[in-house]
Amino acid sequence: MFRMTEFSSPAGCMILALEGSVGAASLPEITRHIKSGKQNRKQVALDLGEVTLLDKAAARFFAGQRKLGVELMNCPAYLQRWISREAGHSFGPVHNFFLLALAGLALLSSACMIGPKYQRPSAPAPATYKEPPPPGWKEAQPNDGAIRGKWWEIYNEPALNALEEQVSISNQNVLAAEAKFRQAKTLVRIARAGLFPTVTTSPSIVTSQSPANFANTGQVSTTTRVRELYALPFNFSYQADVWGNVRRSIAANSVTAQASAADLENARLLYQSELAQDYFELHGLDGEAQLLDTAVKSYDEFLTLTKNRYDSGVASMGDVAQAETQLETTRAQLVDLAVQRAQLEHAIAILAGQPPSAVSVALAPIKSPPPPVPIGLPSALLERRPDIASSERLVAAANEQIGIAQVAFYPSLTLSATGGFESSSFVHWFEWPSRFWSVGPQLAQTLFEGGRRRALVDEMEAAYDVTVANYRQTVLTAFQQVEDNLSALRILAQEADVQDRAVRAAEESLTIATAQYRGGVVSYLQVITSQAIALQDERAAIALLTRRMSASVLLIQALGGGWDASQLPSANDILPPGKKKAAAGHSD
Repeated sequence: MFRMTEFSSPAGCMILALEGSVGAASLPEITRHIKSGKQNRKQVALDLGEVTLLDKAAARFFAGQRKLGVELMNCPAYLQRWISREAGHSFGPVHNFFLLALAGLALLSSACMIGPKYQRPSAPAPATYKEPPPPGWKEAQPNDGAIRGKWWEIYNEPALNALEEQVSISNQNVLAAEAKFRQAKTLVRIARAGLFPTVTTSPSIVTSQSPANFANTGQVSTTTRVRELYALPFNFSYQADVWGNVRRSIAANSVTAQASAADLENARLLYQSELAQDYFELHGLDGEAQLLDTAVKSYDEFLTLTKNRYDSGVASMGDVAQAETQLETTRAQLVDLAVQRAQLEHAIAILAGQPPSAVSVALAPIKSPPPPVPIGLPSALLERRPDIASSERLVAAANEQIGIAQVAFYPSLTLSATGGFESSSFVHWFEWPSRFWSVGPQLAQTLFEGGRRRALVDEMEAAYDVTVANYRQTVLTAFQQVEDNLSALRILAQEADVQDRAVRAAEESLTIATAQYRGGVVSYLQVITSQAIALQDERAAIALLTRRMSASVLLIQALGGGWDASQLPSANDILPPGKKKAAAGHSD
């Protein structure tokens, strides 16, 4: 029901207070009163505070009157938006065509990609290694005898195999690297959300009261009104990826996640090889302990012999003291090895992700030299090292950041829309006349920033150069590590042959000195000297074998273990199931 009341403000303004539903049938009467006021040279104002419903014709009428200078007082927010929207409809088909044209531009321009296309940087890769393989080894041809999967199984050590299996499952550093990889994958999903619009809503129910002495441009209303406003708006916003900013962000996060996957494999290889080194060093100590235990028994027999000779008056008390000193010194060395062995056993337990009390490694001296390791070609090393793969992926990510920085020179296009229901009456809240909507594009362009954008691009280009240099340095370091351990294995093998001859010579010298002592030809000092030299040479031989085993493990680590770049997850693999087809990637 419509009702209109006319009254004058103290300033002489004619105010038409409208109440109830205002439709096309009410407009002639309102128009007559407005014309009457203007004929009397009065300022006219329309008080819409009590209007509950408004049809499209009335909204356009009020929009037109506002343009003619009629003031709209106490107009609720939803009526203001509706009136403003109807005022904008004066553009008609041209306005709609403009909206459709901009929307089409946003969709068609998705093929644009600002920024450099990624090309893998070159890296020095020699045709052959400087160091030849150790005797009996050979350079593997592509896909010929390369290490695959569980590289530690070439040592044929069941205890080592069982411990290595625990590294991927229980080692906390590996689990931390795996969590970082999962974190990197979620960043891809976060970046991918930029391809889709944002839809929000903020329902509200507001009750308000205006003061009795409310001034509005010099007019005073003496009527106190309590108003209720029920609103259910929906907001839609979409920033079109015109220049490829979002797609490059997705690609940058994808390759960063690939780098994180390579870091995970590198961490796994690092701790697996560290466990293998500790394992062989521990068993090297077992070999020394076995040698010292044998020496202690031999020295104890010699002490008994020397005491018997002293009781017979053949040997001096000095001989007895020397024999006893040598025996106890060797026993002390044997006890001291237990400290190193315990520490290595504890370290192995931690690498396997277990408390030290849960892991015990049986005594087992090293019996054989390291097995041959397939070397492969130098060019294949670039695909077999996870740290090289990680560095290369970081270069690709830095390349994407250059493109993202360059996008700042271009305007951004945002498509937004708002719609919903708004009314001053709960009963009429969800009725069709209570609807409102607005839609339109927005272009934003930075005109001047004092060179900030150019500086950001320069920064990203410098950061790219840093990653390229780091990548090439990683490649050079990889070749150095391979060459270091190839040379170590070759030289240690030669040294082991020489040391074996020294051991045999020392044992023969000890046999002669012992026979001469028993025959009374030489003093016990000669025996002790021969015993010390023989023990020293035998311990050196065991230490050489341990070093050769460690060098073998380090060579496998330098060659990348059983990993190769084909095991890196692709951009589709990084996304969860159901979202892989929509993945965007640019750095291959």
